[in-house]
Amino acid sequence: MSGARLVVWDDEACWRVHEATLALLEEAGVEVPWEPARELLAAAGARVSGTRVRIPAALVDGALGSAPRRFVLNSRAGTDGGGIDLADGRSFFGTGPDCDYVRDPDSGQRRPATTADVQGMAALCERLPGIDFVMSMGRPADTPAATDDLTRFAAMLAGTRKPLLATVRDADSLPLMAELAAICGAAQSFACYALSAPPLAHSAEALRQMIVCARADIPFVYAPAPVAGVSAPASVAGTVLVGNAEVLSALVVHQLAAGGAPFVLGVGCGTTDRHTALETFGAPELYLGNAAACDLCHFYGLPSFAYAAVSDAKLLDEQWAAEAAISAVLGALSRATLLHDVGYLEAGLQSSFETIVLGHELVSYARALMHEVGTDRASLAVKEICAVGPGGSFADLAHTREHGREFWSPALFERNGFEHWQAAGATTLKERVRARSEALRHEPPAFTLSDAARRATDEIVNKAKGRTRV
Repeated sequence: MSGARLVVWDDEACWRVHEATLALLEEAGVEVPWEPARELLAAAGARVSGTRVRIPAALVDGALGSAPRRFVLNSRAGTDGGGIDLADGRSFFGTGPDCDYVRDPDSGQRRPATTADVQGMAALCERLPGIDFVMSMGRPADTPAATDDLTRFAAMLAGTRKPLLATVRDADSLPLMAELAAICGAAQSFACYALSAPPLAHSAEALRQMIVCARADIPFVYAPAPVAGVSAPASVAGTVLVGNAEVLSALVVHQLAAGGAPFVLGVGCGTTDRHTALETFGAPELYLGNAAACDLCHFYGLPSFAYAAVSDAKLLDEQWAAEAAISAVLGALSRATLLHDVGYLEAGLQSSFETIVLGHELVSYARALMHEVGTDRASLAVKEICAVGPGGSFADLAHTREHGREFWSPALFERNGFEHWQAAGATTLKERVRARSEALRHEPPAFTLSDAARRATDEIVNKAKGRTRV
């Protein structure tokens, strides 16, 4: 590909990190606290001692060989399309999961997220063409915690037809989610997203989810969460190494459960601020580590999962715009497959309608950087340059009319002359974002579920709420 990219590790460096990963998995091993997963590993030749499992290199190589390089995550739009073709070398942008708080679009106050917020932000994403997949952006405080995974999943289904990435509290929810998605248009239109328990450990619930997903052919996205100097060494390389060992050990379990099941390699290089001890989403080291981890994913040839358009800022302000713009560009240049968390504030604790709208603009800018810069005849335009000659103008050429529209044009950034900007109201970017967000929120829905689908989804969710779930 002839296009811009951020490369931290070349193939030789990736090979060294891979060998170090294999050494970690064979010598230190990983914690596997769920017995069925340990049984899978033991039967395949791993060394099991209590809950510690040491995984030989051959199992890792086998899992990397059996995991699919490409698969489709469908939309629920029927003949309208909208699915995404997941493969290394293709990138898609989406929102993030499960923020505890939302910046209220009317009052401007920070408050607990609700089910209506989840549906409302999903409906907003339905209208934004640059958002390719949707995550909840809220953990509803107005529904029982035991079934909030199904509640937010149903809310997303009611708001958008785009592919979903779902977080799951209980693996038993996964068959119900598939049933809900089928009612709303396509069972194979969502993936499950889970996190490791660093360092070098998996939770029993995450293991249950990855095995259920593998056997049900539900795409599984597994992200590591090591934090430099806390749950990983105080170095970017060491933190990426811990995360890679967690993800590859999960891939082994996943592929042993069902060889060829779809899996996405998450990346992660957490950092904390040394003055506050709080984890940060805006640190340059985080994106340096993410880019290095993405290099590993490219080395393996598997789809990947990274970050874009996020910030530590507490509201939509200058810091949010700066950090989100930087992370959108760095995320795009990493060439990750799924770039998530667009619109996050407060290091993932808070979301808002307005930051999704501005995040969409930043994503649109970042996409322009990903365009192939060809060296073919049409791109170099030697014939046209010679025809115009020294001192001439290209403004009236057919080549300019044909290709001029390929250059990026903003929807929210101001490019007019001063007098035109002043005559149009002299608005700030923040004012334009707010106006656009308000307009989108109050437009008629881009789509609505049928009454039958709504009744059926409500019945499934309400029935789950009536059961006792641990």
